[in-house]
Amino acid sequence: MVQSKSAPQTLPSFEAALGQPLTKTTINVLQINLGRKCNLSCSHCHVEAGPQRTEELSPDVCNQLVEMIHRFPQIQTVDLTGGAPEMNYGFRPIVEAARSHGKEVIVRSNLTIFFEPGYEDLPDYFAQHQLRVVASLPCYLEDNVDKMRGQGVYQDSIHALQLLNQKGYGKDPNLMIDLVYNPPVPTSETFSLTPGQVGLEKDYKAYLNEHFDIRFNSLFTITNLPIGRTKFHLNHRQLHDPYLHFLAQHHNAGTVDYLMCRNELSVDYLGQIYDCDFNQMEGLPALDAQGQPVTIKSVLEQGTLDVIELVQTRPYCFGCTAGSGSSCGGSLV
Repeated sequence: MVQSKSAPQTLPSFEAALGQPLTKTTINVLQINLGRKCNLSCSHCHVEAGPQRTEELSPDVCNQLVEMIHRFPQIQTVDLTGGAPEMNYGFRPIVEAARSHGKEVIVRSNLTIFFEPGYEDLPDYFAQHQLRVVASLPCYLEDNVDKMRGQGVYQDSIHALQLLNQKGYGKDPNLMIDLVYNPPVPTSETFSLTPGQVGLEKDYKAYLNEHFDIRFNSLFTITNLPIGRTKFHLNHRQLHDPYLHFLAQHHNAGTVDYLMCRNELSVDYLGQIYDCDFNQMEGLPALDAQGQPVTIKSVLEQGTLDVIELVQTRPYCFGCTAGSGSSCGGSLV
């Protein structure tokens, strides 16, 4: 465990740590948050999704996204998230539009959705369209998972992974499944960095194969950023500012070139665009060169995805550069 140091009064500046503004590179990833509807209410969810949430994509925004996918061949990956993306309007039309143009499609699935009425065909649908599945399994031990995600979630997740293996996931090179590790939300000032991804992946693979005959491709380790429910729990324990200072103290300049916010657009269910999913949840829109918020509509009108010069940053950005770094694709270095 790494002990946090005593924190100064003012929050650290991410731009000051970089010594310059953070700039965009060429956009090739379109990440879409289809809505807040979900069958789970996980304690670490920065989206604060759940069964009571009703916000989701509208038909108009769905059509605009499909048009964006058609018009911009530079988009290599369409990354679908939520909530449970599968529960929200537009999931299948966007999948099929993206796959018809040969784009990689990632679905960030909680796996337990497979057992909800009306969603039983998802394993077959995923395999049919060769979707890359990125699934949350915050630990390979049952007790830890159920504490974070709800009673019975671990066993449902294991069953879902076995179903995907039966369809060829983890075996067929065209059917990729990756798991996501999230650490527990801190409960004291004895903070720690996310464990090494390579070593933890070996532990996951050995345990899941030995106990459940489960195979998967890669493990992604993701740092909990102080946003959404994580922020609420940190504030409740008066740990929010100390945690931010801990992350800043472990800033790794070697991660900056690989930050996901630099080459992606993050779109919400209203059609507004952000530099990343975390800024989206904090209501911090991406800005064009004139300082105006970027939307799907404005991108389509201008005829280019590359309308953003500078990434909007805040102190929580240190969560993506601390230690080995953190992104939707796991550690950065």
